[in-house]
Amino acid sequence: MARIVVVDDEPDICDLLREILSLAGYDVLVASDGDSAMALLRHQPVDLIITDIFMPGKEGIETIMELRRDFPTVKIVAMSGGGTTGELHYLRDAVQLGAVRTILKPFGEEDVLRVAREALAS
Repeated sequence: MARIVVVDDEPDICDLLREILSLAGYDVLVASDGDSAMALLRHQPVDLIITDIFMPGKEGIETIMELRRDFPTVKIVAMSGGGTTGELHYLRDAVQLGAVRTILKPFGEEDVLRVAREALAS
């Protein structure tokens, strides 16, 4: 089964996603920010990154840009509960920068599994 890294500064979100994805048979690692995620990828291959957009330190958009540059084959799902601020549409921007799917918080178990399957198949 695929290896997935969940990147979010909220431990509850990481725990929830780890539980949902692990029960579906995925190997799941977690990182609290973009720098931690990049360090994980440098030591072991992964198939999918699910990253929050708004985090302290290296946030999601910056992480997506770095992933595209350093790991062009890894699939990326952008995740946010913030959606838009002013004229900026962060999830749309994430797709333009290389995310293959997006997911809105709050999410349901079925949404997470569907998005993960679709992203891995893309």
